[in-house]
Amino acid sequence: MVMSPELDRVRELRDRAAAARHLARICFKTGPPTYTGVELEWTVHDAVDPARPVDAERLRAALGPYSPTTLDPTSPALRLLHGGAVTVEPGGQVEISTPPRASLAALIEATQSDIDQVARLLGAAGLRLGRTGIDPYRPPGALLDTPRYRAMRLAFDRRGPAGRTMMYATAGLQVCLDAGEPGQVAARWAVVHMIGPPLLAAFATSDRHAGRHTGWASARMGAWLRIDPARTAAVWDPGRPDQDPVAAWTAYVLAAPLLCVRDPDGDWTAPPGVTFADWLDGALPRPPTIDDLDYHASTLFPPVRPRGYLELRYLDAQPGRDWTLPLAVLAALLADAATVESAVAVAAPVADRWQSAARHGLGDPALASAAAALFDLARAALPRLDLPAELHDDIDRGLRRRRAAARRRQG
Repeated sequence: MVMSPELDRVRELRDRAAAARHLARICFKTGPPTYTGVELEWTVHDAVDPARPVDAERLRAALGPYSPTTLDPTSPALRLLHGGAVTVEPGGQVEISTPPRASLAALIEATQSDIDQVARLLGAAGLRLGRTGIDPYRPPGALLDTPRYRAMRLAFDRRGPAGRTMMYATAGLQVCLDAGEPGQVAARWAVVHMIGPPLLAAFATSDRHAGRHTGWASARMGAWLRIDPARTAAVWDPGRPDQDPVAAWTAYVLAAPLLCVRDPDGDWTAPPGVTFADWLDGALPRPPTIDDLDYHASTLFPPVRPRGYLELRYLDAQPGRDWTLPLAVLAALLADAATVESAVAVAAPVADRWQSAARHGLGDPALASAAAALFDLARAALPRLDLPAELHDDIDRGLRRRRAAARRRQG
C-alpha cells in the first residue's frame, strides 16, 4: 500500500530513527546541479521621511492583490509578472522569492523585472525599498502578528533583544543552489559554508541601525548570531570537515529546542527547553507528525539550511542591482569541481570566522585576503555561466570594484 502525501504528512513519528529517515529523504535531494534561485528581502521606507513608521494598511494598499494573506487575509496573493511570490516579514520587510532557473541570466532578468514591479507598486504609494541589511533609521517594531510570530518573539525574548531585532529590522539575500549528485553533496555542502565568512564580510551592508553606528559590519548577522546557537549556528563544523551532511543536519534538527507548537486555539507557545528529540521521547501530550518535523525544521536558521537544495542565508541585502554580484560569485565558485577545490583552499583558514566577519567585515585582514582571492576565482569562472556580454561586463566591473576594496583592507 502506498500512502498519499497528505496522509504521510500527518503520520505520527514514534522514534528518532523514523525522523532521521525522513530528513535524509527530503533535505538533500540529489541530481545534476542545474538550478539557481534567489530570495530577496528589503526594509520598506517612506520615500520622503525614511524614519517614519510604515503601518500595515499602507503596505497592504501599496501591494494590492500581490499582498500575502498574512498581511491581507482576503488577498488573492497574485504572483508577480515573472512568477515571484511576495511575502511580508513580521517587521514589514518585503520579500520576493522567484522560481529557480537553469540559466543564471534568465534568473537575473526575471528577478529584476519582479523587483522593478514591486518598486513601482511601492513608489505609487510614496514608499521605497531599503538598501541595507538592517533598518538604518528605525528601531525594531512589529507590523504583523500571527501565532508563529508571537511564539517566536516569546522564545527569543528569553535570551535578549536580538530576536526582535532580527524579526523586525533585518533584511537578507538568500541564494539557493542544488545539492548536486550524491558524490558532490559533501563537497558542495562544505564549500558553501567555508566561503561564507569571507563573502559575508565582503558584502556586509548593515553597520548602521536605528540612527546610530552599531560597531558591526553586519549588524544583521550579529543579531542572528546572538539569538540562539542551537538554531542559528552553522551546521558544518570546520573541526570535522569530512562529516556527513545528512547526519550533521539530523543531529542539529533533533537537538534544537522547539520554537513553536501549532495548536488550533492559536497559542503556539512552546515549552522552554524542549527539543524535537524530547518530543519524540514523549515530552508533549501527543507524538509529533511528519508535518511537525518539517515545520520545526523551518524554524531553524543556520547560515546554510538544506531544504532539498542548499539555502545560503548569510548575505546582507544589497543596494540597487548589486544583489546580482554575490549571486554570480556563488554560481561561479560552484561552476565546476576545480573551482570548488580552489575555493576550499582559499577559504579553509577562515571557515570558522562567522563572528569576526559579522563584527569586523573586511577589517579582518585574513577575511579580506580570502575575499579578494575568491573574487579572482569567481571572475575567472564567470565565462562558464554563459551570461550575455552586457550582463557579464556589468558583473565583472562590480566584482573588480569589490575585489579592490578587499585588497585595500587585507593588510
